[in-house]
Order: sequence, then structure tokens, then C-alpha cells
Amino acid sequence: MNYFPVFLDAKHIRCLVVGAGEVGARKLELITKTPATITVVSPEVVPTVEALISEHTLTLYRRRFEVSDLDGINLVFVATDDELVNQEIHDLATERGILVNVVDNTPLCKFITPSIVDRSPVIIAMSSGGVAPVLLRYLRQKLESVIPQQVSKLGAFSERFRDQVKSALTSVTARRYFWEDVLDGDIGEAIVKGQEDKAEAKFEEALEAATHEAQTKGEVYLVGAGPGDPDLLTFRALRLMQKADVVIYDRLVSPAILEMVRRDAEKIYVGKAKSNHTLPQDQINDLMVQEALKGNRVVRLKGGDPFIFGRGGEEIQTLVKAGVGFQVVPGITAAAGAGSYAGIPLTHRDHAQSVVFATGHLRDNTINLNWEGLAQQNQTIVFYMGLTGLPIICEKLIEHGLAPSTPIALVESATLEQQNVVIGTLSDITTNPLTESVKPPTLIIVGGVVSLRDTLNWYR
Repeated sequence: MNYFPVFLDAKHIRCLVVGAGEVGARKLELITKTPATITVVSPEVVPTVEALISEHTLTLYRRRFEVSDLDGINLVFVATDDELVNQEIHDLATERGILVNVVDNTPLCKFITPSIVDRSPVIIAMSSGGVAPVLLRYLRQKLESVIPQQVSKLGAFSERFRDQVKSALTSVTARRYFWEDVLDGDIGEAIVKGQEDKAEAKFEEALEAATHEAQTKGEVYLVGAGPGDPDLLTFRALRLMQKADVVIYDRLVSPAILEMVRRDAEKIYVGKAKSNHTLPQDQINDLMVQEALKGNRVVRLKGGDPFIFGRGGEEIQTLVKAGVGFQVVPGITAAAGAGSYAGIPLTHRDHAQSVVFATGHLRDNTINLNWEGLAQQNQTIVFYMGLTGLPIICEKLIEHGLAPSTPIALVESATLEQQNVVIGTLSDITTNPLTESVKPPTLIIVGGVVSLRDTLNWYR
């Protein structure tokens, strides 16, 4: 980030606006919505500013800027059409350590004003750092259309009862859980509908119940993060990621997805790279239980789908044994993501009437699979974790009846910008020079459907 976003307490802002034309008026329209102390200096004043001065308590000096105007000021907007004056005020303010914004001149701005979605007391501020104003305007329009005006009622209600909840619930975690349930349930719905009496009655009941609960119960959410692209997360996965106290994740979870986790959540990396497990599986299981028993909401974040080569079944067996509550959120499995983004349909009426998912994981330099069952005509095979064992996979499939000319695809980093696809046949893929650069995570797709990539590829 080139700009650090902060919100200033406007009660302590002493703002100087130099220039009272239409440009200065836009800044004044914004800052007069706050309790800031505002001084305007300008020899000429447009009607818009005259109206703002009559409506608000502003100090106006109808003259040119003087150095003494900066005395006691901590925020400056410069909106004149004189470049020399703009530069002078910028330099003087900077020397005094005063934040200064020369409107429409980013190099002379020590701060910039964001694009704002106002649902006071809830304020959403966005910025592109001055490099993409049209994009920013587009995003603001999107947010304005999807965030209802009634959000302001939720904010006001929360502000009104904040101290009462803080007094009743001494635990920070308990308060957060309580407010999440209030705002996302019947009480929040009643507030939005303007049913204040109903909302208050239900609120008091909920707070009384929460006060007498013995201990906040922890829970584990086994969440499939999909193949990598954050856009492929389910809504439910995102909601639970935003509620988490602790997130336990492994190598297959992309950084972009981790960015969507609640900011204050503790993130614990447990590895799971080939032959390099930061934590063994039994310790991961124990870790989930330990964190849940502390009263935490734990997200076990897994690439793909938890129940497809994700050891999700083993993990929830441990939770059941320990008496820990859990939920399972399915994700788009890597095979589906890789096939779709590589332009390879896993089934097709003319090429494959069935698809089989198999693990190509090496154990003792061999892959223990039912090769005869896999090597069937008109069937697609998708191997997970099979890159190291690729020579064995090709050899065994040919040995058990598939033609050496059978198409095969290696899909590396499926659905991400760096996705890489290498196409070949069972007989030549291991000697293809492009194969040497392929790294995990890589899916292997075998079957006639691979030949469709030439016409169906749309992504990379």
C-alpha cells in the first residue's frame, strides 16, 4: 500500500481550505459533514460556498492566503487555480508538519481524500491512490447499490447498546460472538425493518441468556477453499472465514484467499508439502481440538474439497471423539477447477462417460492403485499429488491397456494467474522439455477429453 488508510477524529481537526471556487466547494461539502473547525480563505466565493457558510459555523476571510493562516491548523486543502500559490502553501504546510492536500495534484498531496460510502455511523472509504479514479467511481457505485441505507440503523443500535454489552460480557470473544448473532439474526432484521421495540425486547432477552452461559463453546469449521482463485470460494466459506478466531491452513491455500480471513484471526500454518509436513496429521487433529476447547471458532482451511484427498474424514473423527462441534463446508475440488480452467471437460458424450479421481502419491517408490480398473476406454482419470510419480503412472496405464497415444495434461497452479498447462501423450509426456519446469501443485488428467483443449481453452 502506498497510502495508509486511517480515520481521523474530526472533533480535533482544525481545517484550512484555501480557495472557495467550485473545487473548494466540493471539499467543503465533504468536511462540513463532520464537527471539524473550518477556516476558509479566498478573495472570491462561489454561491455554493456562501450557502455552506450560512448553513454551518465556518470562519471566512475574503482575501488572499497569508502565512499566519496556518497557525493552529492541522489539516489543509488547497484549491486555487494559481500553481505558484499552491506550491507555496504546500511547502509551508509541509515544513510545519501539517497534512496538506493540493486538489487534483497528487505529487503535492501528503494525504488524499477517499471515495466514501456513507451509512453513518458506518463509513466505507476507498482509494486507488489517485491512479484509477474511474475504477474507483465504478466500485463505489457497486457498493452503494448493494449496501442498504438501513445499515445506518444497525450502526446506531450497536452504538446505543455497546456499553451495556461491554458491562455484561467481560470477554472480548463473548462480546464479538454476541454481536455477530445479534446483527445476523432476527434482532438485526427487526432493526432494519424499523421495529425498534421488538428489536430491543429480543436484544435484552439475548443479552440475559448470554450473560448466564457458562463458557463460550468453541467449534471447528472444516472449510474447502477451492482450487485457488478466491472468486471460487462459496459464500458460506467466506462468512465462516470472517468469523474465525483461529485459522489452521496448509500450503494449498493461496495467499489471496488468506487475505479474506478475518484480520484479527490467529493464522497457524501447518505445511503439508510433499515429504515436508510442518505438523504431522495427528498433531493437526489435536491442535484443532485444543483451540476449540479454548472457546475459539476454528477454521480448518483446506485447498479444494475437505473430503476429496483432504483427510477431512480423519479430522472430524477426532472432533467427534473429543466432543467438539463442527461444520463441513464443501469446496470446488481441484479436479473440477483444473478441468474447467484448462478447457478440458472431465466428461463428454463422445470421449468419456465416467471420471475417476485417484491419488498418485508415492509410497515406497510405488503407487498402489487398481490399474486395471483405471485403464478403461471412454474414461477420464484425474490424479492428485501425482507429479513425482508421473513416470510410474504412464508406465502402469500403458501396461494395463491404454494406448501410448492417449492424451495427458499436466495442470499446474490451476485457476490462478500463473496456471501452466502441458499437453502430451502417455508415451512422451515424461520426456517433454516443458514437463521439467512443472512444479506442485499439479493435477494430471488422462483421457480423450484432453484433446478438446485446443478448441475449448479459454483461460490460459
